[in-house]
Amino acid sequence: MTFRSILFDGTADRVPDVRPAAPDCFIDLNLDQIVAAITAGRDEYNLKPFFYIPLHDIDAIAYRHEVMRALENVHLFDSIKTFAQSMQTMRQHLVQSGKLRNRRQKERWFLDAVQIYCDAVTCLAQDLSVAECTSRGLLAFREYLARYAASERFGALFKQTKELAADLASINYCILINSPHLQVRKYASESDYSAEVGATFERFKQGDAKDYKFNFSLSPDMNHIEEKVLDLVTRLYPDIFSTLEVFGTEHRDYLDSTIVTFDREIQFYIAYLERIALFKTAGLEFCYPHVVQACKEVYSHQGFDLALAGKLISERAVPVCNDFHLRDRERIIVVSGPNQGGKTTFARSFGQLHYLASLGCPIPGREAQLFLFDELLTHFEREESISNLRGKLQDDLVRVHQILERATPDSIIIMNEIFTSTTLRDAIVLSKRIATKVMELDLLCVWVTFLDELACLGEQTVSMVSTVVPDNPALRTYKIVRRPADGLSYAMSIAEKYRLTYDMIKQRVGS
Repeated sequence: MTFRSILFDGTADRVPDVRPAAPDCFIDLNLDQIVAAITAGRDEYNLKPFFYIPLHDIDAIAYRHEVMRALENVHLFDSIKTFAQSMQTMRQHLVQSGKLRNRRQKERWFLDAVQIYCDAVTCLAQDLSVAECTSRGLLAFREYLARYAASERFGALFKQTKELAADLASINYCILINSPHLQVRKYASESDYSAEVGATFERFKQGDAKDYKFNFSLSPDMNHIEEKVLDLVTRLYPDIFSTLEVFGTEHRDYLDSTIVTFDREIQFYIAYLERIALFKTAGLEFCYPHVVQACKEVYSHQGFDLALAGKLISERAVPVCNDFHLRDRERIIVVSGPNQGGKTTFARSFGQLHYLASLGCPIPGREAQLFLFDELLTHFEREESISNLRGKLQDDLVRVHQILERATPDSIIIMNEIFTSTTLRDAIVLSKRIATKVMELDLLCVWVTFLDELACLGEQTVSMVSTVVPDNPALRTYKIVRRPADGLSYAMSIAEKYRLTYDMIKQRVGS
């Protein structure tokens, strides 16, 4: 096997040299919040660009699924996390080496970094060699790592590092202080007089004696006295310190680029799995979706909005899960119902599920089949902007036109409450024209709207409605169910818009 990347099975979908920006849909779908939560505390790995590039090949998604499934093995997961922590410690040593002033001290910190690296590589190679795994990516990396660890170059580096560290550990010396003079000489097997002094005065001990121990500074920086002592010790053992100097020069480029890349890329999996573990602990389910390109029959059971779930779990609550399915010629889900009933959340979750599936990640829900899109396009309501000198209706039209210009039959469009600033008649006319274009493209679409007429335009449209508690319509269930629109959604919306609900009228009359 040839190993290139643990994230990409080929080169077509690799992150470009220029740092990619977040897709346009990120804010509308709250994917920015999801990615921020996943990558929190891992800034050194620069993981966000990996989440900005969806895959466009089903086998590439399967490649990541295999790695994710393999890492569900606790022993393998812990082994790779231990390796990652060692690599992190190694980098900290390299950074500290660059900050230190004393040349000898810099060289020693560099040696420690190399030693940590050698130990990490050796341990991971051993752990992977006995791990049960069927992931193509991890199997290829295991083979690569085994060859690297057995190579002459690494073997020489490992041997020299161990020998030099042992030589430095073998250094013993004595400091003779005769103020203001200080002398350093080799240790000559002198007796430990501290033990003899302690034994002599033990008989005079009365109660607990005052503690005169001195706590040395934890800072790696040395003071001028310590630097002078080190300089004198260097003169006592010139060969060892000369070897240390040569070691730093010869092995400046000791890091293997493939292993360094693996160390960064594997964090994509670790970060995601650790994040969703929090939701699993709360009783929420995740699954590996069946991703398809040849057909557009999609479904999800018990899916939920991952961004909303993150907020609710922090408050010791859980989100309401919902289902959807599209079969045969069905393409457009028209979502209607009362305000604040979960319609926008449902639309977001539809987009989130498809986007996370395109990254090769486990997704919220018990089971799912999702479509591998070429673009995920969204239109969510925005405040008017004075910078473009357009009214809200014109801005809606311009944005929808741009979406339809970019869309292809393999795209997904999610629209949320458009044309709320115009009359009912105009909203219906404009929406039907857009729906006709969407149906001509034969693409998947979720459309949140107060226009029930859109739910029955043809066999391509499906109606889903947000529900309320039957005995108390003021209470929302946040369940979105597949059924014909009841015609009450727009009535309530228009009444609220013009302050004509029963409570609003009663308040005005009373005042």
